[in-house]
Amino acid sequence: MTAIKHALQRDIFTPNDERLLSIVNVCKAGKKKKNCFLCATVTTERPVQVNVVKVKKSDKGDFYKRQIAWALRDLAVVDAKDAIKENPEFDLHFEKIYKWVASSTAEKNTFISCIWKLNQRYLRKKIDFVNVSSQLLEESVPSGENQSVTGGDEEAVDEYQELNAREEQDIEIMMEGCEYAISNAEAFAEKLSRELQVLDGANIQSIMASEKQVNILMKLLDEALKEVDQIELKLSSYEEMLQSVKEQMDQISESNHLIHLSNTNNVKLLSEIEFLVNHMDLAKGHIKALQEGDLASSRGIEACTNAADALLQCMNVALRPGHEMLHAVKQQQQRFGDLREQFARRLASHLNNVFVQQGHDQSSTLAQHSIELTLPNHHPFHRDLLRYAKLMEWLKNTDYGKYEGLTKNYMDYLSRLYEREIKDFFEVAKIKMTGTTKESKKFGLHGSSGKLTGSTSSLNKLSVQSSGSRRSQSSSLLDMGNMSASDLDVADRTKFDKIFEQVLSELEPLCLAEQDFISKFFKLQQHQNIPGTMTETEDVDGGMLSRQHNSGVLQSISSEKDMIRQMMIKIFRCIEPELNNLIALGDKIDSFNSLYMLVKMSHHVWTAQNVDPASFLSTTLGNVLVTVKRNFDKCISNQIRQMEEVKISKKSKVGILPFVAEFEEFAGLAESIFKNAERRGDLDKAYIKLIRGVFVNVEKVANESQKTPRDVVMMENFHHIFATLSRLKISCLEAEKKEAKQKYTDHLQSYVIYSLGQPLEKLNHFFEGVEARVAQGIREEEVSYQLAFNKQELRKVIKEYPGKEVKKGLDNLYKKVDKHLCEEENLLQVVWHSMQDEFIRQYKHFEGLIARCYPGSGVTMEFTIQDILDYCSSIAQSH
Repeated sequence: MTAIKHALQRDIFTPNDERLLSIVNVCKAGKKKKNCFLCATVTTERPVQVNVVKVKKSDKGDFYKRQIAWALRDLAVVDAKDAIKENPEFDLHFEKIYKWVASSTAEKNTFISCIWKLNQRYLRKKIDFVNVSSQLLEESVPSGENQSVTGGDEEAVDEYQELNAREEQDIEIMMEGCEYAISNAEAFAEKLSRELQVLDGANIQSIMASEKQVNILMKLLDEALKEVDQIELKLSSYEEMLQSVKEQMDQISESNHLIHLSNTNNVKLLSEIEFLVNHMDLAKGHIKALQEGDLASSRGIEACTNAADALLQCMNVALRPGHEMLHAVKQQQQRFGDLREQFARRLASHLNNVFVQQGHDQSSTLAQHSIELTLPNHHPFHRDLLRYAKLMEWLKNTDYGKYEGLTKNYMDYLSRLYEREIKDFFEVAKIKMTGTTKESKKFGLHGSSGKLTGSTSSLNKLSVQSSGSRRSQSSSLLDMGNMSASDLDVADRTKFDKIFEQVLSELEPLCLAEQDFISKFFKLQQHQNIPGTMTETEDVDGGMLSRQHNSGVLQSISSEKDMIRQMMIKIFRCIEPELNNLIALGDKIDSFNSLYMLVKMSHHVWTAQNVDPASFLSTTLGNVLVTVKRNFDKCISNQIRQMEEVKISKKSKVGILPFVAEFEEFAGLAESIFKNAERRGDLDKAYIKLIRGVFVNVEKVANESQKTPRDVVMMENFHHIFATLSRLKISCLEAEKKEAKQKYTDHLQSYVIYSLGQPLEKLNHFFEGVEARVAQGIREEEVSYQLAFNKQELRKVIKEYPGKEVKKGLDNLYKKVDKHLCEEENLLQVVWHSMQDEFIRQYKHFEGLIARCYPGSGVTMEFTIQDILDYCSSIAQSH
């Protein structure tokens, strides 16, 4: 171990200006036996720093390396595990606990002893040595800077102490007095010993000479004791004299305590009286305002409001224990109760009169609004009533019964007033929609209320007749209403749209203004903006009376929102039925009006829901929107039913079917109405239903057609549908557009092939027989040996179709196609060009068969491809 210690000092600590004092061979507890050394070191420079260093043998060689170092001042606890039995384990508590197992108990004890001595010498801090034997801890250690460290490493710990200047000077003088001090140390030591003995003798003689002085000092002490006895006697006499004074002072102190107690009681009584006077005394001016204050003027309302607030403060004051038993307090509370009851009754009566007067004042303004499509403005009435808002809040807090009574009276008066205004307003709107009052009666409007009295059967008469177009619905309506055709054109629909928008635009601010007024006047919360998690209520002294969670506040606000909604429903109970009647009238005039109403109503519902999704306006418009959506769905269903019931004439060609033209009209109108609309999804669903109905019923009519070939009906109508969808560019119908184009192309090709089988009928049959023989397995060059298909038969058939005959057949085919096709779709030239291409394709096919089946026969057709082009061009120009 000594060799290792010297090696570590030389290789690791000397380069770092450190001295190794103690070393212990350890390994970590509970792990594999990887040995290392814990070293206790001090620096050679001042101030001295003491460290515990972990040194580990390198894996790559026999040299040691410094792994980690801890300052001794960071050591908190040294745990030796067992102070009695030998145990090599110990713990060092630095920033965390390090558990070690020493190679021997002796090494562990030596290391712990060195740590304790270093702590005592350099740190003087409280390091806890737990489970350490008392023999290792040397508690009797001299104090001071030169405290020594005993043990095996005493020389290492007691490092050399330098002499100060005075000590150096004394030693130099002593050595100068003895010249042989350096050459003969023993002689110098004997001389110093002799001088020390002489000095000890002088000290003893000095002590013996001081005995006389000690005797003098003892005599003085005896005299001092006598003086103390005399002073004690005098103090005893003084105490006897003061005993009587003490008794008198006790009596005076007791009297002073009683006086202090009396003053304290008087102060407390004065405080209680001042509290009652300050908090339960209502000024005479406030009393007069409550009893006689003018509730019609602004100044009087302000005075009554201040007086009511003061009365409420007096009534709500938090009385201290025992105040309720005072007769004066009971009288004052009774007086406050009478004042509250009297003022609440007077306030309720006055506000009821104001509500009644409002009904009379507004009735006088109805006449001027009956001509224009506007609703009367209630802002002046709201402005006047809002002056009483604080008084209504006071009434709500003090007499909820009268508050509820005023609320009910307000709803009764205002509901009748709004009902008259709104019904007159809707009557004007209906008259403007239908033109005149007489005409409105023809649509089922009777009386000033403007209610629709037409039966369901009269509405059903407006459904589209089976063989008519969109205008047939209009004509059925015209027959019922005796209206001119111009009343149902685009201008009338635009007029209806403007009137409907005007109606909604007038109703929306009216409802919002009334809801805002109800919230402010009746002090009802509309919004739930509650910051924090708790609410506190202060009394008049600023103290906290109650605390409750947000859940209770939100529940209260929710009930107040419900109350606002119920009041709005009661006041505006006529809006929803009147809107439904107006919607029914618009749908009765023209079912396409449901498109305008759906867009407008959806926009207003969206706007209202952004403001408050649960408001009366949002709920009411949402309910009406359901009705409008039903009418829209009914309009779509009627059009589909009209498609299914359509009948075609057996004597005339079909052409473009009525419901195909109607779909074009509907789509064009819908695209202009629903541009950037919120309910675009509803229109897309309607498009899908309509276009599928159109496809199915076009095919149905084509199958039933007798005059016009099926392929022509399909080709012309699907061409029209494709053109319509291409022009309108409806994104949700892209698949149907492609399908319509495919059906048009397929039926065009089918019609062309079917029609071209007639001009060269025998030639077609001959070559069909040739292809049948080849299909049966006969080689093409052997077909000419078949009796029915030899060269002579081929020449005979070809001679029957000279150029003149072919041109005649093509001319007849052109006339026949012209009879089949309708003029409005203008597909004749397209079909004729396709027939020309198909005829040339057949001609090339026949020539190919002749070349393969009759090689070298010299048989050819009596007309060429150029002849066919000339024939087709000549026929098209002649017609």
